[in-house]
Amino acid sequence: MGSAKNTTSAQRKARIEEMRKTERSRERRNRILTITAGTVVVVGLVVGGVVLVRSQSDKSDTSASDSKGGGSGHFVAGKDGVRTWSGKLSRNHVTKTVKYPMEPPVGGDHNQVWMNCNGDVYAKPVNNMNAVHSLEHGAVWVTYNGKASDADVKALSEKVKKTPYTLMSPVEDQKDPIMLSAWGKQRTVTGASDPAVNTFFSEFVQGKQTPEPGAACTNGLAQ
Repeated sequence: MGSAKNTTSAQRKARIEEMRKTERSRERRNRILTITAGTVVVVGLVVGGVVLVRSQSDKSDTSASDSKGGGSGHFVAGKDGVRTWSGKLSRNHVTKTVKYPMEPPVGGDHNQVWMNCNGDVYAKPVNNMNAVHSLEHGAVWVTYNGKASDADVKALSEKVKKTPYTLMSPVEDQKDPIMLSAWGKQRTVTGASDPAVNTFFSEFVQGKQTPEPGAACTNGLAQ
C-alpha cells in the first residue's frame, strides 16, 4: 500500500516538474519572439524614417532646383529700358545646380553663400547661384562678355570698386556686351558712359526690389 502511494507521489512530482519545464520553455520562447518582434519593429521604424527623410529631402532639392530656378515668368520691358521679371522669384537655399531661365539670372533659388559684393570686381566668371544670393541682399551685378571694349570694362570696374553692394564679373553667354542686373530687374547699356548706368545704380543698389535689405555683402564667397 505504502509502495503504491510512493509511486503515485513520485509520478505526480515528475508530472509537475515536466509541466514546469514545459512552461519555462514556453516563457523563454515567448520572450525571444517578443524581443525579435520588437527589434524588427524598431529597425523598421528607423529604416522607414530614414527613407522618409531622404525622400522629403530629395523632393525638396528637386523642386528647389527645377529648370526655371524655382519660378516661371518672362521679362516685361519698361519705357526706361529696364526689364522686370513678371513671375514670382523663389528664394530657397539649395545645394543642387539651378538652371535659370535667364542669363545672367536676376533671382530664384540659390546657394546659401553669397558672392562678396562690397564693390568686388572678379576677373573670372562667378557661380550664378552665389551671385543671385548677392542680388537678394540688394546688390547690382555688372556683367560683360568678350564684345565689351577694354575701356568700358576698366571704367565700369572703377565705378563698381567705389560702390558698396555691387559686384562685377564676365558672363560670356549673355546676349549683350554689357548688362546690369538686380533682383528681378535687368537692362542693357551701351557702355560705361551710358547715363543709364548711374540711373540703374541709384535706383537698384539696395533698392525697393531688395528682398533682404541691409543683409551682408561681405564675409561671403570670393575668388
